[in-house]
Amino acid sequence: MRYLNNADEAKEYITGFTISNDVSERGFQKERGGQWVKGKSADTFNPIGPFLATPDEIADVSNLNMYLKVNDELRQNGNTSNMIFDVYFIVYYLSQFMTLEAGDLITTGTPKGVGMGMNPPTFLKEGDELKLEIDQLGSQHCRVKNYYS
Repeated sequence: MRYLNNADEAKEYITGFTISNDVSERGFQKERGGQWVKGKSADTFNPIGPFLATPDEIADVSNLNMYLKVNDELRQNGNTSNMIFDVYFIVYYLSQFMTLEAGDLITTGTPKGVGMGMNPPTFLKEGDELKLEIDQLGSQHCRVKNYYS
């Protein structure tokens, strides 16, 4: 798919929605040149799932509660209604710059509350347990393991 005409047209091309844990290795970003991709591309990063919900299974993708807990402490709490751009606009916009193909995964960001923005900054450490949940998309449970030490 290339060059959609508008955001409504994007609805025809979306196969489904899922949870994506947008993990960041801040050391890779801050201490090794400050580039986003290298901090988000480490082995085991960005777990997906637990399933793919088709668009007809989601009443309103622009109104889904989501949260992240670290060791049972609520760190992020948001709703897709607070996104700067809705998912349909994002697909439309990206289609102007690249060919989108079946199976492509587009992640949309994260609610406020990331550890780097805390005072003082609070980063994940080995053994931390994460629980992510988005209405109608299920929940993920992950444990942090340091593969790079």
